[in-house]
Amino acid sequence: MRNLNKITVVGASLAGLRAVQSLRQEGFDGEITLVGAETHLPYNRPPLSKGLLRGDEDVLLPGAGELDDSWLRGRTAVHLDPASRTLTLDDGAELGYDGLVIATGARPRRMDAAHTLRTLEDSLALRAELRSGHEHVVVIGAGFVGGEVASTARELGLKVTLIDSGRYPMHAGLGDVAAAWLAGLHERGGVELVSGVRVSAVEDGRVLLADGRAIPAGLVVAGVGVVPNTSWLDGSGLALDDGVLVEDTLFARGSARIVAAGDVARWPHSRYGGATVRVEHWSNANEQGAAAARNLLLGPEESEPFTGVPSFATSVHGSRIQTAGLPHLADTATVVAGTPEEDRFAVAFSLGGELVGAVGVNAPKDLIRLKRAITAGQSIYDVQ
Repeated sequence: MRNLNKITVVGASLAGLRAVQSLRQEGFDGEITLVGAETHLPYNRPPLSKGLLRGDEDVLLPGAGELDDSWLRGRTAVHLDPASRTLTLDDGAELGYDGLVIATGARPRRMDAAHTLRTLEDSLALRAELRSGHEHVVVIGAGFVGGEVASTARELGLKVTLIDSGRYPMHAGLGDVAAAWLAGLHERGGVELVSGVRVSAVEDGRVLLADGRAIPAGLVVAGVGVVPNTSWLDGSGLALDDGVLVEDTLFARGSARIVAAGDVARWPHSRYGGATVRVEHWSNANEQGAAAARNLLLGPEESEPFTGVPSFATSVHGSRIQTAGLPHLADTATVVAGTPEEDRFAVAFSLGGELVGAVGVNAPKDLIRLKRAITAGQSIYDVQ
């Protein structure tokens, strides 16, 4: 372990919490300062678009209550000077550090007159709106957040229109077969699905589409992606490009004292030929926060590459959809278990015969099997 005495973690969500926990588990007994923009204890974000909207209040992350007094709540970082190892906060305070973990996550892209869903406050506000008498909800963006909101709104008995610019919902991440199945599932669940068209504006209680149509809307929710929180790093000298660019060990390029983890980090993934990836899902933040902290203690020379296989899961209309790896890199998709017609199937994605991704629909055991095969570097012929 390197001789570090003071480590600052910027970002008090999942990746930041896991970094703090890992530092202590690895035996670091120096000073840890956690800087968090929110005043809540760290909480799980996935339930915000599902359980919390339905009334379930249990969103606290395990271990969140163990944070000590070195947690600075309601504070944001506004500037970083790596040369002097100084972090400036929004109240003007300056924090020195020996080691720094950047885990500032991402923020949602916003649309005028539309609700977004990223924070606990966002979810509570939307929950109140869903129960305030609106009869028709229009959801813009059919990704995992948009799809979950649409599904939850239908459970609450509301009319729902789901608009997406793609051919099918979540097409890039699920591929043709699963995305087409998902489109059918939304429609069977009572959702009016509008695909292949962009939204031009939200105004006067209507959602205006690029093809000239106007959809009346009592309540509009936008789930149109996120942007990594890196603006506070402008002028710091760190390499930024759709996130903080880091080495495969999660050290910021050119730095031996700064690591990044979670939604904000982009790294070259050795399992995918060094392709630079940024992953926005829970499992990546969970694993990467801990890995970044361990590597920070070891130093660049002794640290290990982060090779975790990305995965995520979502539940819509009573069905469980899971992915592993990076399906969008594939040149071939093969159904290896079940069929879409029976609402239970698994798809293996391969590039040049080598497995690079998987999708499972109501098929958790098959998904686990395929994820293990991806991790092991197996070919499509090994799983058929």
